[in-house]
Parts: sequence; structure tokens; C-alpha cells
Amino acid sequence: MERRLLLPLCLCWALSAGGAERSGPPNLLILLMDDMGWGDLGVFGEPSKETPNLDQMASQGMLFPNFYTANPLCSPSRAALLTGRLPIRNGFYTTNAHARNAYTPQEIVGGIPGSELLLPELLKKAGYVSKIIGKWHLGHRPQFHPLKHGFDEWFGSPNCHFGPYDNKATPNIPVYRDREMIGRYYEDFKIDLKTGEANLTQIYLQEALDFISRQQSSQQPFFLYWAIDATHAPVYASKHFLGTSQRGLYGDAVREIDDSIGKILKSLQNLGISENTFVFFTSDNGAALISAPKQGGSNGRFLCGKQTTFEGGMREPAIAWWPGQIPAGHVSHQLGNVMDLFTTSLSLAGLQPPRDRHIDGIDLSPAILQGKLIDRPIFYYRGNEMMAVRLGLYKAHYWTWSNSWEQFSQGVDFCPGQNISGVTTHTQEEHTKLPLLFHLGRDPGEKYPISFSSSEYQKVMEQIFPQVQLHKETMVPGEPQLNVCDKAVMNWAPPGCEKLGKCLEPPKSDPKKCFWPH
Repeated sequence: MERRLLLPLCLCWALSAGGAERSGPPNLLILLMDDMGWGDLGVFGEPSKETPNLDQMASQGMLFPNFYTANPLCSPSRAALLTGRLPIRNGFYTTNAHARNAYTPQEIVGGIPGSELLLPELLKKAGYVSKIIGKWHLGHRPQFHPLKHGFDEWFGSPNCHFGPYDNKATPNIPVYRDREMIGRYYEDFKIDLKTGEANLTQIYLQEALDFISRQQSSQQPFFLYWAIDATHAPVYASKHFLGTSQRGLYGDAVREIDDSIGKILKSLQNLGISENTFVFFTSDNGAALISAPKQGGSNGRFLCGKQTTFEGGMREPAIAWWPGQIPAGHVSHQLGNVMDLFTTSLSLAGLQPPRDRHIDGIDLSPAILQGKLIDRPIFYYRGNEMMAVRLGLYKAHYWTWSNSWEQFSQGVDFCPGQNISGVTTHTQEEHTKLPLLFHLGRDPGEKYPISFSSSEYQKVMEQIFPQVQLHKETMVPGEPQLNVCDKAVMNWAPPGCEKLGKCLEPPKSDPKKCFWPH
């Protein structure tokens, strides 16, 4: 564990950038992948070793092997990152059924509540200009758009790149520049489902390079949220990368992303601002094993994948990079969470988190800059239920569930080849009185529960039980945003559709409870 001390950074902003001194807070760059697994990086043991730029980023920065998402599904994890709050607090969950994952498909009525304070909105107080590139996924109706929640610029889409649709029963997903759509997937932004060819990652790369260059010229601090989705099924890559990976199309997508990140980091260096830019790489949830191996990635030695609260669904690849500030080539065993990026970013910007609400994310800057370890629990949520908790090296499952027998019998398998009797259950099993306990250092695959009668179990649970009790006693759930669906609210006529002649007639409103099978 890293304990090398560095001078505190947040007290004095006079950082060298290419020989020129600039006073002010650092630029912030979050590289958020979509469904990329812990085991997809060479530095984490992927045998093809096809991520040289990310591996170099780790060698020049700090690796976090114990970093988590706040939910094993896309929309809630992104809401948690940008608010610093668990999805059950910020409303990104459902109460339609117990412990169900929910997200923001086109027919969802809800989205990020106006009462939530997002990171870019708060960063304005320190003079930041913020841009999101890629997938938003916090609601597609106009009141939920990113420019209504603090971002100054946007290039990307409100939803995932599913399709193509017929624009009759279902509209194709729009792509936005700032407040207005500029086209739709499969119509104006092509994705060839047969070959997997699409140029989207190259477009997202150029958007990032242009934004960084403009902000360097303006001398304003920036926050760039690069949330691309090439590794989410249907997986895609540009022509130059197709057929280049040992891993097939998914590997092609990973190689292109790796190459793009290398070019972004090189751009920061060439512009002389790398020493004044904090960069963090991670993913929104574990690899989607249901789509693997052709359309999904790897979670390494961990159990199961996306949609589950086993390690494979929640533990993410994570790298922090900041030349001259973060010690190169170090590994931190700090327990981290995507929500910490909210609080840490505010701290680096010289700002305090809001005090009128509960913030779950902690400030990781002491761990990143000084090598300290901060004691804290990690709570694993699935919908409206706390399924598990990690404290130190121990993880206690209060509920276990992979997915239903009905879904499993239809071929939906979140844990292919990984059935663990009594653990990867197909019925929701409650263990609140005697949680299943694992030591993740000795048993990262969650295969060997510690005996209930052992002194180790008794000692550890004496520490965990009070943490869980306090968490539940102080939990005040937000109003659930993912309960109601209505085809009338789909992307029929987004802002800007009139200019393009792409407005579609919506059906009559017919709101219903959303069905979330798992």
C-alpha cells in the first residue's frame, strides 16, 4: 500500500505548465467507459496486452484495483458520479419491484431531478467551462438535458445507440450538439451492425481534442466528461481498427479507445497543460457477460458481471493520471467509488460539496496525492435494496440474486460458467440475519463463504453490522424517477428536429409502470 507523502496541493495554485506558470485550479478530465470490465486492460492481466496507452497511463500515474461503481447498470451509476450520491438518494432507481435494476430507455418519463446539484453546475463557481462528449443517459426530455444541469457544451446522445428503428413504432436515437439535435443514429451517424463499423469514437476523439485546444487558448479551467459507448453492445469500431484485435470486434473497440486516450493524453502534454490537468479513467459498470465474448468484455477473476452486485458487476478498472502531482507507477489499495470523483473534483477545484444534502462520495485527494488510506465502507445497491457491503477486505452479502429462473431459462445469464451454489441464486435470497461473508483478498471470486461459526466471521460482522445499521437508519430515499414509462415521450421531436425535417408524430400518451425484469 502506498504511503509516500506529497505536499498538499489544494492550498496553493501555482502549477507549472510547459514552463509557463498559471495560477488557478487544475483542469478535470473524466474518461468514463461503457460496460468495460476490470479484466479488459493489459495492466489488469488481459492476456492479449492490447491497451498500451492505458497501461502506460497506469505506469505514469496511480492504479486503483479496488474501485467501484455505485450501481451495476449505466444510468444510475452515471447519476451517482455526477451528483456524488447513491442512486437511491438521487432518484435513479425504481420501486416497481424489489431490487430491480432500472435505467433510462426512450420511453422513460423521469430523469435527473432539478433539485440535484451536478458537478459541472458546482464547478462554475470556480470558473470552469464544462463539456460532455458521448452518452448522457440521465433523461432525454428537454428538462433533463445536460445543458440544463451545468454543462456548457454537449456532443453526443441522450440514450444508448440501440437501433435501427422504423421511426413509426420507435424513433431512432438523436445525436445532439449542445441544445439541438443534429441527426439520428443509423440515419446520419452510421453504425453497420453486420461489420461493426462506425466512426463515432473518432468523432468523439476529435471533439475532445478541439475542446481541450480551445480551452487551453482561453486560459479557463475546464471539466471534460468523455463518456463514450463503443464497448456497449452493439459494439463498434472504425474501419482502421476493425479486425486488428486478438479478441474480435470487442477488442477492436477497446484498441480504438486505448489509441484515442493515448492521443488525448499526448495532446495535454503537447499543449503544456498535462501538469495542470487531473485525469481519471474508469467504467460505468462491469462487463456485460451476457453479450460476451463477441459483444462483451472481461471482469477478470471476479464473479458475474453487469446487472449483478457481485464483484464482476461493480468493481471497475481505474487509473488516476496527473504528471508531476501523482506519483508515477504506484498502486493504491484505497476503496474508491465513482461518487468520489464528484467530491474529489470539487476539492481539487478548491470548492466544498453541498452541505444541504447527504453526499456519499469522499475526497480521494489524500489517497491520490499523499498515499494515505481512508477507512470507509462500500455499499452495493441494486434498485431499492442494499445487497452487500464491503469493509476493508471483507464483503458481506445481505441479499443474493443473479436473475430470475424465468429469465435464465430464456438464455439471460449474467454469470456464464460461474454458478456458485447458494451464491449466484436465481431467486432473491435474504441473508440479513446471517450475511454471506467473503475475504476478497484470499477469495476475489466470491467462491468460499467464511463459516458462520468461525471467530473470524464473528469478529468481522461485529464491525460491519453497526456500519449497515447506521447507513439504513440515516437513509432518506429520493423520489424514484424510473417507475413510469410512456411511448409518447420517446425521441419523436427533439429540439432542432424542425431545422432538419426530422420531427416525428408521437402517439397518444399512455403512461404505465415500467417493467424491469432484473
